[in-house]
Amino acid sequence: MNTTGTAAARLLSPDLMLEPVEPDGGSDALATADRVLGSPGRRASTLGGHTIGLWEAGPGNDVDVESDELFLVLSGSGTVTFDDGSSVDLQPGVLVELHEGDRTTWVISERLRKLYLA
Repeated sequence: MNTTGTAAARLLSPDLMLEPVEPDGGSDALATADRVLGSPGRRASTLGGHTIGLWEAGPGNDVDVESDELFLVLSGSGTVTFDDGSSVDLQPGVLVELHEGDRTTWVISERLRKLYLA
């Protein structure tokens, strides 16, 4: 892989599964951790004004009020349940859209890692 010039500025991660995340204090119950992805010299990567990052959580249970977000589950498993009782089973490959104000309950059975756009 030649990652000089334009390619170096575009590469956010050579391997998302190995990217470290740090505790974010978002939920003690789920021991959440986060990392906003950025290329060298930049703190955050944005696409059209949206933040791109990694998030990990669990195992455990928690409730949340969401912001607009699109996420892809990379590893782990669990369920996110919405106020109307509907739910989405979370496993690698699942792509989910959350909306500002959604009230959710997260039940994470195996530490979950997701790539998000918020």
